[in-house]
Amino acid sequence: MHFYQETKEKLMKRFEVDAKNGLTEERVRNLREQYGVNKLPDEKEDPYWKVFLKNFKEPIVIVLIGAIILSLLSAFYSIQVQEDLQHGKESLYEAAAIFILIIINACLGFWQEISARKSLNALKEMNNRQTTVLRNGNWEKVAATDVVVGDLTNVQVGDFVEADVRWIETNELQVIEAHLTGEADAIQKNTDVIDETVEIGDRKNMGFSGSTVSNGQGIGLVVATGLDTELGNIAQLIQAVEDKPSPLQNTVNKLTKTLMVISAGVILFTFVVGMIQAGEFSFESIGSVLSTSIALAVASIPDALPAVLSIVLTIGASKMAQNRGLIKSLSSVETLGATSYICSDKTGTLTRNEMTVVKCFSNGHYYTVSGLGYAPTGEIHSTENNATTSDTIPFLEGAILCNEATVKEIDGEYKPFGNPTEVALTVLGLKAGLSKEELVQKKEIVRTLPFTSSRKMMSVIIKEGANYLLYTKGAPDVLVNRSQGILTEGAVDSSEKTRQLFVDTVEGYAEGALRTLAVGYRKITEQEALTGSVEELENDLVITGVAGIIDPAREEVKESVRILKNANVEVVMITGDHEKTAKAIALELGIVNSTDAPVIKGVEIEKMSDEELYSRVKHTNIYARVSPEHKQRIVKQLQKHGQIVAMTGDGVNDAPALRAADIGIAMGIAGTEVTKDSADLILMDDKFTTIEQSVKSGRTIYANIKNFMRHELTTNVAEVLSLLIGLIFFTQSIGDVPAATPTLTALMILWVNMVSDAVPSFSLGYDVAESDIMDEQPRDPNESVLANYTWSRVLIRGIFMGALVYVAFLWAAHQGLSSNQAQTVAFLTLVYGQLWHVFDARSTKTLFRRNPFENKHLIAAVLFAGISSYLVTIIPFFNTVMGTAPLTLDIYLLVLFIPALPTFILSGIKELFGVKIW
Repeated sequence: MHFYQETKEKLMKRFEVDAKNGLTEERVRNLREQYGVNKLPDEKEDPYWKVFLKNFKEPIVIVLIGAIILSLLSAFYSIQVQEDLQHGKESLYEAAAIFILIIINACLGFWQEISARKSLNALKEMNNRQTTVLRNGNWEKVAATDVVVGDLTNVQVGDFVEADVRWIETNELQVIEAHLTGEADAIQKNTDVIDETVEIGDRKNMGFSGSTVSNGQGIGLVVATGLDTELGNIAQLIQAVEDKPSPLQNTVNKLTKTLMVISAGVILFTFVVGMIQAGEFSFESIGSVLSTSIALAVASIPDALPAVLSIVLTIGASKMAQNRGLIKSLSSVETLGATSYICSDKTGTLTRNEMTVVKCFSNGHYYTVSGLGYAPTGEIHSTENNATTSDTIPFLEGAILCNEATVKEIDGEYKPFGNPTEVALTVLGLKAGLSKEELVQKKEIVRTLPFTSSRKMMSVIIKEGANYLLYTKGAPDVLVNRSQGILTEGAVDSSEKTRQLFVDTVEGYAEGALRTLAVGYRKITEQEALTGSVEELENDLVITGVAGIIDPAREEVKESVRILKNANVEVVMITGDHEKTAKAIALELGIVNSTDAPVIKGVEIEKMSDEELYSRVKHTNIYARVSPEHKQRIVKQLQKHGQIVAMTGDGVNDAPALRAADIGIAMGIAGTEVTKDSADLILMDDKFTTIEQSVKSGRTIYANIKNFMRHELTTNVAEVLSLLIGLIFFTQSIGDVPAATPTLTALMILWVNMVSDAVPSFSLGYDVAESDIMDEQPRDPNESVLANYTWSRVLIRGIFMGALVYVAFLWAAHQGLSSNQAQTVAFLTLVYGQLWHVFDARSTKTLFRRNPFENKHLIAAVLFAGISSYLVTIIPFFNTVMGTAPLTLDIYLLVLFIPALPTFILSGIKELFGVKIW
């Protein structure tokens, strides 16, 4: 039997609670040992060393670790077998440099994850709360975590319910349970036993952990704490959902496998060619050729790839943080860029969760009300020429006086206290310049007839001078049946036509998803005022008007939805609210464009198989009256369609779906701690607009990563090609350059990968988006990071650049330069060639389409790489370590400008003739 099906007396007896004194300290200790602390278990955080080591699991990092091992083996063979100390040192330097890159990458990933963890912990500490419990005969404040099963807890307006409770006493108690049910309406609570089995939203005698008291007061018996609460049940749902790799992780993993195959192919090809050239098959020749093959294979790996990826993602995360978005892991930064569906809760996410009167009908006239939320800014406008705001006074006075809510300005913000619908009426009065404080100075409240769910109304009796008035507020259908007429043009109109007009108005408001509340009055005698019963008094009313109330959509969301739709990202509303309300908000925001748009309700999902739901999810943008399990099913069926799904929300009921989605987005202000723990992205300003900006950021970050990949791999193709051409064709000495001299030394290649290639690549992370990035389709998560002509572009430009490097090497040899000088010419040709190329790599189009000075970080990086690469050719230390040598001024000028030709020629051809493949 459930707690709501048992009497309060039976429950008090079961938990051995003294109604007058509560629990003793000894009993509290015993109960805490039995049931545990009133706290959801924190998700187990990995220790710092595990967070750090996790960064070494990436496939590209494993490949690089393999490269270190190969370099060390090459060094050992060169020193111990061939007694080639110089080549051995070069291999050791190479291993050390790659190791440093891996450590830098791990530190970046570690720093980002730990920073996000600290930010989240700081948010949690800000939300430590207290509650009032009865112990040892005294009501006292204790930490919410100290509440135990059997405690009697007292809650007032504005308090949180800190555990699941069975209500023992209620006084006009209304509680908002939107975090569990998704409904914005406050629920009237009572102490009556419920015989049948009902859902959470209908358990009127129960309070649930995380709910807020919007009206009245109540005393509850704590029946469940921690994981045993309804909140805890959802937390356990979350733990059952496994984390998924991000689209970028998938694509980079695929690229890594491709690079591994290419590296293996390079080793095999070099080995075969080397053995043919050696002319003999001996242990010494095999070792010599294998050493060369390994060095070339290491050169084919983009060593800086993990570090650059981490830095670009970190830059993106920092930019998102500036836009009030806290990203919890680097891999999630770009996931939004691939997002094709954003499933959003309605209450508090798409709407403000601030009930607001937007329309009213009073004294026979129609009015609209401007201004949204709790701030009393806005005006009441008549939609007719012959009506004025003063005609609404009888209606407004009744709405304000028959009302227990207040709105207070605290630290520049207006805070509501009381039932949300009553708050809406209070704000409406303030917009007309009327406040309850001022009215009660003239009109004394003699008596209050509290709201009950059976009557569906409340009344107050007012004394003004010698006269007495009864003001009543409640459901329009109830009031109209108890009325003698409708106030029209200052007179009571009892005609059927006027009554029907009122009924039609109420129905019209309801069709527009507005909640309605009617107000009426009645003149009464002093005796009736003082002694009359509720049944006697609440009759023969004169209805003064009706208010149309809505939880308004966030103003900025409509534009965000438009931008997202233009970016081919579908926005889906998933809410626990009513079907009509959901559709009205969806229409207003542009989520759907037709009143005939399909809506799937939770009861329908319950009856559907996964196959049926799968067939309908791609054609549905509104889901109403759903539960947490339904949200998970919707997300999973969309994912089966190959969609990348983001789920936004603030309530606990959103948390399992946030975890199941490809990226979960939680509200930082209104969101619960469970939701934040489940999310990948936390919106610190609770603005849906930040999601739209995050999608753009994600796409920009991915585009920048793709640009970096193009640039990095073009350089690698050029390096490998120049070395392979030399291996195959440089078989005879030219001038002072001996046969078989490699085009570039291993450390020259490493310098290119680490400095002249990687440093400008870092700065690509600061590039702004190309103008049409939000007009594109979301990328296919299964698509290679090098899809859409990128491979052909990489190969064509890499071949031109690599051929030019080898030609420069040959030219230097024919000019009578030394081996080191010829290699230096080739080295600088490659360096400056890629520094010119990086400006072209910024765009999917051509370098002529982007302002080269737009990215100041890139300009600085290119200058640094260019100058430092020149310096390593003239500083003796680098001459010894890298094998570089100083050149003459005219040669320096040649290697600075000649390498620009492939980039400008190929980009010019593309600009003129639109050749996509390059």
